[in-house]
Order: sequence, then structure tokens, then C-alpha cells
Amino acid sequence: MNNYNKILDNKTSLITGCNRGIGKSLVKNFAAAGSNIIACMRKENEEFLNFKKDLENKFKIKIDTHYFDLVDEIQIKNFYDNVNSKYEKIDVLVNNAGTIQNSLFQMTPLKKLKETFKINFFNQIYLSQLIVKKMQKNKKGSIINVSSTSAIQGNVGRLAYASSKSSLITATKVMSRELGQLGIRVNSICPGLTNTDMMVNNTDKKILSEITERLNLKRIAEPDEIANVIAFLASDLSSYLTGENIIVDGGLT
Repeated sequence: MNNYNKILDNKTSLITGCNRGIGKSLVKNFAAAGSNIIACMRKENEEFLNFKKDLENKFKIKIDTHYFDLVDEIQIKNFYDNVNSKYEKIDVLVNNAGTIQNSLFQMTPLKKLKETFKINFFNQIYLSQLIVKKMQKNKKGSIINVSSTSAIQGNVGRLAYASSKSSLITATKVMSRELGQLGIRVNSICPGLTNTDMMVNNTDKKILSEITERLNLKRIAEPDEIANVIAFLASDLSSYLTGENIIVDGGLT
């Protein structure tokens, strides 16, 4: 973890899915970069609260925790009403939270497909619509949509997941065109295999080994390595970068 020379100093960043994996690394690395953080997750987690206190003490920033389920629009709206009255500005939105569903195309229930899209796409767009209201008042902001290389590769058994994540890439293009004139940048990132609980619990070891051999770097990513790229996209170092989808996969061939 680097201090990034405080590239997010004095910014307020809203990050979803903060309790583990890439989201937890985002909180750590954004704090090191000087950002105050609105950390969103589904349930309260004592381990995360201790993690949060340590970061606040170390980097002299504020981490404000909020709990809501992305499947529920009412919870999302209540959350927004809370932060809207509490914060004068939100500089960065990272749509990181997501769910995965594994089944072959013909074995994927429509109910599961709809649920996956609701969490991974529809309600992330809804949250973005709300947060953009804050950003446009300040005529500046950065939105980063966390997609996946599955959206490009179309992996077997990942119909719901890959399709919902590819929708995020398309939405990023549209959003960047519409919001650019408001000073709001929108980019997406496609992490490859990353050492998270989600990957470990949903990827066959044989397949993991086969894919790793196809990587130029011959190893999977650590969450911090994905968070590093997102911190760059959130910062003013990427001030002329919008509408792009950045693939971070270790050189998959």
C-alpha cells in the first residue's frame, strides 16, 4: 500500500461493497491517499469497524459506514437522503458491490438472472443517478464502475454475471457522453482473477490453474493491485480520461 502522495486529499469518496475483497482494499488505499470515505455494505461487521478505526487514526481521515442492500431500491433511496443532507459534496463514486451466480445457460432460472441484474446493474445505475445530483452541483466528479473480464471473455457458467457486468461497460460509455459536459468523468475497470473470497468460492481450482498459466504475469491479482488502478481513476491524475474500460488481468492471452 502506498500513500499516493495524497492524490485524493480532501475528496469524499462513496464506495460500495466495502466489507471484503477489492472493496476493503479500496477503503484502505483511498484512506492512504487522503480521501474521506462513505463506506457502504450490506451488514454491520465488527472486524470492519475495527479496521475502519485503525485507518482513521493512521491517516487522519473520516470513514462513515452505511448499511443497505443493493437489491432494495427503498433502502438505496433512504441511504441517499441521509448522505444528501449530511454531505455538501461527493467527489467519487465507486460501484464496486456485486453478486455472482454460476450455472449453465439452460440451467439459469429467470429469477436468478433478474436478481443478478438488479444487484450488478439496475440498482447500481439507480444509485449513480442519485449521486450524480450531488456531483453536478459541484460540476465535477469521477464515477468508476467495477465490471469484470468475464464481461469480455463470456466464461462458461457465467451467463448472469457476465451479462450484467457487460451492461456496466456499455452504461459507462453512455454515461460518459451524457455527463462529460457536467464535468463528471465515468470509467469502468475489468479486473481479472483476483485473490478474493468471491473468486476462491466460485472458481474451480483446475480452471484457476489453467487460466493462471495463460497470464503473462503467471499469477492472479491481489485486491490492492485493482484498488491502485481505481484510485488513479478517482484522482485528478486521470482528469482527461473518461468513457474508457480498463482491463487489469495480468496479460491474459
